[in-house]
Amino acid sequence: MDSQSVDLHSTVMDQDDVIGGGPQLDRQERRVRLDVGGRPIVPSRVPETRPTPLQGVFIYLSIVVLVCGVIAIMALELGTSMSAWIVKVPVLIGGAMLLAVTTDALVRIWRAAFAWLPVDRGRAAFRLVWVAVLAATLVTTVAGAWVVLTA
Repeated sequence: MDSQSVDLHSTVMDQDDVIGGGPQLDRQERRVRLDVGGRPIVPSRVPETRPTPLQGVFIYLSIVVLVCGVIAIMALELGTSMSAWIVKVPVLIGGAMLLAVTTDALVRIWRAAFAWLPVDRGRAAFRLVWVAVLAATLVTTVAGAWVVLTA
């Protein structure tokens, strides 16, 4: 009789989540945390395992590119020809820095895309679109610099 009451007690306790009118109990541990709507919470960042070489000076090189671009565009807007040194020197310096910065960003985003792939395929695809945009930017930068430097 004692073993029978233990079995009866365990069956009642095991089925308490299906009793009508009572609260639904979820005693299974979830592998993924859920938000209020029941959707899985995806991390906001994936750690970077291999930083790129220019990561520490990325902003400073971008400032050099900006200043060189302002000088070259301002000279062209004021009527200077593309063959003048005041246009060619900033395009040469700024173009080289822009190629370095863009290549560094392309590598970082490429790595980030494959780091996101097992976590969230949508975010990985979004980063691959940015890789394509940066590749097009590299081609455009080289073509524009070639036009100015051969003028």
